[in-house]
Amino acid sequence: MHSLLSGPLSTERLTVKIAGLPASLQGKKLVQMSDFHYDGLRLTEKMLDQAIAISNQAQPDLILLTGDYVTTSPEPIHQLALRLKKLQSNCGIYAILGNHDICYKQSKAKVTAALTNIGVKVLWNEIVYPLGQELPLVGLADKFSKEFNPAPVMNQLDPATPRIVLSHNPDTAEILQSWRVDLQLSGHTHGGQIVIPGIGPIGHYYKKIVRKIPLKLRRRVPFLRKDYSVVRHWEWAEGLHQLGKNQLYVNRGLGTYLPGRLFCPPEVTIITLENN
Repeated sequence: MHSLLSGPLSTERLTVKIAGLPASLQGKKLVQMSDFHYDGLRLTEKMLDQAIAISNQAQPDLILLTGDYVTTSPEPIHQLALRLKKLQSNCGIYAILGNHDICYKQSKAKVTAALTNIGVKVLWNEIVYPLGQELPLVGLADKFSKEFNPAPVMNQLDPATPRIVLSHNPDTAEILQSWRVDLQLSGHTHGGQIVIPGIGPIGHYYKKIVRKIPLKLRRRVPFLRKDYSVVRHWEWAEGLHQLGKNQLYVNRGLGTYLPGRLFCPPEVTIITLENN
């Protein structure tokens, strides 16, 4: 069932050029993982083990986790944290939260505590320097949170300083064009899950398609009942995008919702930094 829904795990390798990257950071390696939705339904133990093994084999300098560790209840985070404890990184593991991690009253606190307990630093409108002062790492609050307000955070940084920004929802890239963002790492979209070759993610056409399905039938199918509005910019649903001088990479995630994935495999991303 799981493998039919998701297909095999893909390892995406890319080189990202950053203007003014210091020579000491040339070739630094980042691993990004996103959208686990760990709840016993949407991610198999086998795929999670594979993802952890791929990350460890890459011997990354930084591991960056970009949100949605759980789906509804925050309780599965404790089991997920036990597994993520196996991750190895030279300069630490940093995480942001997604919309599913904050949807219940205690979710944010429980998810943050469980990750913190295994040595993962959870960023919420915060700047840290795991690779040194020359390349800050910014972690923003989720876009659906009332605390999403990038200005006070981004304005702390000198425009001449390169930086990496973690923001779960890729739609924030539009807002973040007001600042320098050498690399934004996002998730949230699952790549669209169903991608039609030559056309793109079906999410872009979801509402138009769903409205043509009889209401009586829609009410019987769980994932057709709701009016989903995942993102505005489906053109940024996966991969690397150049937005003016800013760069955005959107990870397709590990977890899978019904009706499954098509031409959109789950992924672990390995990014090598280079001077532009």
